[in-house]
Amino acid sequence: MNAPCFTAIAACGILLMSTVVEAKPLSRIIAEMGLSPADFEVVNAASNALLTSGTPSVGQERSWKNDDTGSKGTIRVRSVQGNCVGLQHVIQPEGGDQSREIRTRRCNDGNGNWILTP
Repeated sequence: MNAPCFTAIAACGILLMSTVVEAKPLSRIIAEMGLSPADFEVVNAASNALLTSGTPSVGQERSWKNDDTGSKGTIRVRSVQGNCVGLQHVIQPEGGDQSREIRTRRCNDGNGNWILTP
C-alpha cells in the first residue's frame, strides 16, 4: 500500500473515531432535557401512537403529558422519506420555564415497528 493511500485511510479512521466519541447516548440527551425515564416512556408511547394510527404524513401532531411528573409536549411529523419519518419534539419538562426542541428519526422495520434511528 502506498503512503498517500494509507494516510487517507488513517485520516478517515480517525475522523470516524472522533465522531463516535462525540455521540451522546439517548439516556444522557433525555436527562439533559430535564425528562425522567418515565417521561421518556410517555413520549415513546405518544410517538408510537402517532405513527401507528395510519400512514404518517407531514404536519400530523400528537400531544402528551405525564401526569406523574407534569412534563408535557407535542410531537410533529416533519418529514416522510420512504419508510422513515422525521419527528420534531417540543418538550416542556416539569418545572421548566421554556420549551425545548429535539428532532428524532424513526424507520419502519417492515413488521409495523418504528425503530429510533440515527
